[in-house]
Amino acid sequence: MALSETRAMASDAFLDHLMAEGAIDAQTRERVLRLVGRPGETVLTLLAGLGLIAEEHLALSLAAFHGLPLAAPGDYPPAPVLADRIQPAFLRQHRLVPLADEADGLRLAMADPGDRYALEAVHLLVGKPVRAAVALPADLDRALDRLYGSGRAAIGRILDEIDMPQGAGTALDAERLSDLASEAPVVRLINSLVEEAVATRASDIHIEPFEDRLLVRYRVDGVLRTAQTLSPGLQAAMASRVKILAGLDIAERRLPQDGRCKLAVRGRDIDIRVACLPTQFGESVVLRLLDKARAPLDFALLGFTPAVLAGIHRLLDRPHGVLLVTGPTGSGKTTTLYAALNRLNTPDRKILTAEDPIEYQLAGINQVQVNPRIGLSFSQILRAQLRQDPDILMVGEIRDGETAQIAVQAALTGHLVLSTVHTNSAAGAVTRLLDMGIEGFLLNSTVNAILSQRLVKTLCPQCRQPAPVGAALARTLGLERLGWVPGRTLYKPVGCAACGGTGYRGRTSIAELLVLSDGLAEMVLAHADAPAIERRAIGEGMVSIADDGLSKALAGETTLDEVMRVTTAG
Repeated sequence: MALSETRAMASDAFLDHLMAEGAIDAQTRERVLRLVGRPGETVLTLLAGLGLIAEEHLALSLAAFHGLPLAAPGDYPPAPVLADRIQPAFLRQHRLVPLADEADGLRLAMADPGDRYALEAVHLLVGKPVRAAVALPADLDRALDRLYGSGRAAIGRILDEIDMPQGAGTALDAERLSDLASEAPVVRLINSLVEEAVATRASDIHIEPFEDRLLVRYRVDGVLRTAQTLSPGLQAAMASRVKILAGLDIAERRLPQDGRCKLAVRGRDIDIRVACLPTQFGESVVLRLLDKARAPLDFALLGFTPAVLAGIHRLLDRPHGVLLVTGPTGSGKTTTLYAALNRLNTPDRKILTAEDPIEYQLAGINQVQVNPRIGLSFSQILRAQLRQDPDILMVGEIRDGETAQIAVQAALTGHLVLSTVHTNSAAGAVTRLLDMGIEGFLLNSTVNAILSQRLVKTLCPQCRQPAPVGAALARTLGLERLGWVPGRTLYKPVGCAACGGTGYRGRTSIAELLVLSDGLAEMVLAHADAPAIERRAIGEGMVSIADDGLSKALAGETTLDEVMRVTTAG
């Protein structure tokens, strides 16, 4: 039987497998089979490229279909394996990476384990059995870039193709900018940067113009990392391309602009929020990447302790009242509110939100964008929403006394209200509301609880190493009351390929949940200060945010430095 016929049968069988899993329907199956004959197109490239199935799901399905393991990020070697026998061009063409040359055979990561030709070729090249594992495409691409330098070369080739006019910059007219931004190299450059940012789990892309360079930085786990240093002449073309995607005015380069767009990256849709800001050397562009597939809109994924999680669930089950989430910018407040909405979103409830901006679009929920330019504020939206017969209201942020008063009145009239306040502690939110003019008795009657949270970077499990703790430091931090005993070690970051050399991979929440008890209500009526309220809450059983962080450090999830960084600031 010809190789092409064998692969066609395998493709049919794999599509049937995906249908049995419920990943695709019959219409999608037929669509893929109609397109699969095009040059360079396979079932896998079509499924991912058309956004029909996410690459992570595709890899898991391939592993189950072929009965093979999934290659983990830590499985990829620090240096090329059998580089003298297998050429990088062959590896890139067939999307393979040798993992380890072992006595019983060569372990190989493959994007397509159904590529029998590649397997046979590698077997002949190395003269020993080949044991395949299914590779996540993002992990495979990073390994190829790191081990064989293909990623830098690819971006370099794109840059070489861009034909920039002499003196290109803000002087270019709108028509020329539009033409330049629509040319294939600039389109591929922006797409490549977004794809690379998604692969590195970045939350934001910063394109920043300076006098002698154009800096591209990614924010990963809350920290900015330089990704590319480009020619400043590219600024106008790149900014214009982003504006075209977001439906903004490319001729307007003097005023800030905001917009949204959507791109298919590695088989899934990425919502992108765009913000353009005029600076001395051109427009600074920030792209906020909103990946629903990776957004932890489930409380179980946010990292809250079982006690805090149980408390939040009890509070969300109440029919009315106010639940506040507090913390500085970047502490995960909005994500927590979205997780709450996700849990509350049922067909028998009407949920309305007032947001600035709308981060994620949630099916079944009426979301309203604040627009100060036309006078549409949080308080105005909230007033109008109360006439819409809602069950649950979410206010992105309580910034002023007017919004606070309306939120409290909404809770008094039988609504559940979720919102955020910018304070450094749960107790601080109480005093902030009092300062906004909310009477103590109203606060006690409506505010069910306040959740204060931070995000700490989590240690990479592949490379973390034990770090002994001295008895003096343990006493200073009070680690003994949290279960530390002499001789017990914590962990420190090291850095490896799996975490990009940082020692950290991902973030988790640390939190404190202050539930207004009768004793605390008396202190609110007496306008007690935040430290006194906090001491009373801890005495009644609240675990402070610092102690929650220290417990996670003792469990090996993060480091003492990380906990101290986020809990001692401010």
